Amino acid sequence: MAYTILIADDSEVIRGSLERTIGMTRLPVKHIISVEDGAQALKVLQEQWVDILFTDIHMPNMNGVELITRMHESSDLAQIPAAVISSEASQKRIDQLTALGVCGYIKKPFTPEKIRALILTTLGGWDEAE
Repeated sequence: MAYTILIADDSEVIRGSLERTIGMTRLPVKHIISVEDGAQALKVLQEQWVDILFTDIHMPNMNGVELITRMHESSDLAQIPAAVISSEASQKRIDQLTALGVCGYIKKPFTPEKIRALILTTLGGWDEAE
């Protein structure tokens, strides 16, 4: 099974870096969709299936917290795992995100190992022999 991954981050550099990092995980990725804010991410989520969302917290138009909250208001979108990748790492923020049901939190800068582990933990194991 190949994954479709959605990335929401207002930084083009971070989006590109995360795309390259996901490529280094050696996981079966069919498609990576990158958008620059939560409103665009919500539109993508309403139009097509994705296996996992990686989102930043601070973005224009709709931030990551609002995006995750809106996802959980929809029975269809609530099933899609959302992970946060952010430079903000206060315990209060992490507790808030945990209460919202995020599947993981990774502090920037991220590594291929952390991204791979989060995807495998969230979406299930993958045997390289497949």
